[in-house]
Amino acid sequence: MPQSFTSFVILAGMRTGSNFLEANLNALPGVVSHGEVFNPHFIGKQNVTEMFGITLEAREANPKPLLRKLRAETPGLSGFRFFHDHDPRVLDILLADPACAKVILTRNPVDSYVSWQIARATGQWKLTDAKRLKTATARFDEGEFRDHLAAAQSFQLQILHALQTSGQTAFVLDYEDLASVEVLNGLAAFLGVAGRLKAVDDTLKKQNPRALEDKLENPQDLAAAVARADLFALARSPVFEPRRPAAIPHVVAARAAPLLFFPVRSGPEGAIRDWLSALGGLVEGFDNRTLRQWKRDHPGHRAFTVVRHPLLRAHVAFREKIVSGQLADQRRRLIRAWKANLPDPGQSFPDPAAEREAFLVFLNWCRLATSGQTGNRVDPHLASQSAILQGFAGFHPLDLVIREDRLPRSLAFLAAEIGVTAPPPPAADPAAQALAAIWDDGLEAAAEAAYARDYTGFGFTRWRA
Repeated sequence: MPQSFTSFVILAGMRTGSNFLEANLNALPGVVSHGEVFNPHFIGKQNVTEMFGITLEAREANPKPLLRKLRAETPGLSGFRFFHDHDPRVLDILLADPACAKVILTRNPVDSYVSWQIARATGQWKLTDAKRLKTATARFDEGEFRDHLAAAQSFQLQILHALQTSGQTAFVLDYEDLASVEVLNGLAAFLGVAGRLKAVDDTLKKQNPRALEDKLENPQDLAAAVARADLFALARSPVFEPRRPAAIPHVVAARAAPLLFFPVRSGPEGAIRDWLSALGGLVEGFDNRTLRQWKRDHPGHRAFTVVRHPLLRAHVAFREKIVSGQLADQRRRLIRAWKANLPDPGQSFPDPAAEREAFLVFLNWCRLATSGQTGNRVDPHLASQSAILQGFAGFHPLDLVIREDRLPRSLAFLAAEIGVTAPPPPAADPAAQALAAIWDDGLEAAAEAAYARDYTGFGFTRWRA
């Protein structure tokens, strides 16, 4: 029996052909796809900040009214494209709605990564006139590719689990399927619309028709990197509980000792890496498969992490990621929507009072972000340490959770556990002095509101320099 859909969503990623798929859907009578409606930076198309009378700021505050108006005020079957970094509040609504048709578009992750790199280099994200084609070669960066792959796999697993547990199905296409008018007409049949395409829409042109190795500055690095990557999540053990990706891409091992360090972002990562390196060097670049193999090869190993006082950690993240400009999206949002008065990227505040005021805005934003009340995903540097340790536990529970203020004795204990002489403990982190210059009761209260789970879960009290 054919399904009756009242809307649809294209679940895809950047450089998977979603623009091309959308153009073909829009060529079907009675079908309208509105673009990236819940992109964090615009609504539908680049530089558009309003749709159906709803502004970007209003959508940020509550995405549901825009979703309702889009469906109610679009003649025919309405839909849009949704990527892994779009508003997560909307994804939960879409996946739970059986009247919303799910169209899943995938592409070989190496191809999509290289295409993304070229588009970034040329500034050309879609092409309608082949004479205007801009060409460039990309540099393959293994770490960046692994992050790209992890994000795609996590997104696909989330969709799969939601469909399985709700008894829904989806229409799945690969990038190569987009050239087939028969497949696209099969999609039209799945959506329940009467129209059919006579030919594939040729408005958009393929941007990078060259062979993969010809698109790269360093093709020699590709084969080795792909061999180490878990492209198909083969290392994932089958379990009968909701699957959660383990947060392990930055795990570090001591080369000459059976110690594994799971770093918490914006914690004392550099100091611990130096301490481990003093034991004979570091081993890194793990994935699930290679980390399990390392554990098998090192019986008696100990896995640990270090948690930092939430206020100090938030201040480090604020300075190193927001003030510096590294987290450019979050920085823009704090300035635009939260009116944070920040210096130019990488510059210092004029005085402690200005920094305190901006940091307080940041902490208040973190409180909403960590409770899922904003439209963007929480970066690991800003997430609660409780949530990060839960991610580690998705791979395997840790042997030891160290408080930063107990580092010397805890690291000495770890060394004794595995029977080695402990290197000198790390020096005091200068980050504490920077926080001491602006600390007050208001910052402490805001940090406790934002990271209540960490204060309670790890027993943190008021911060002291």
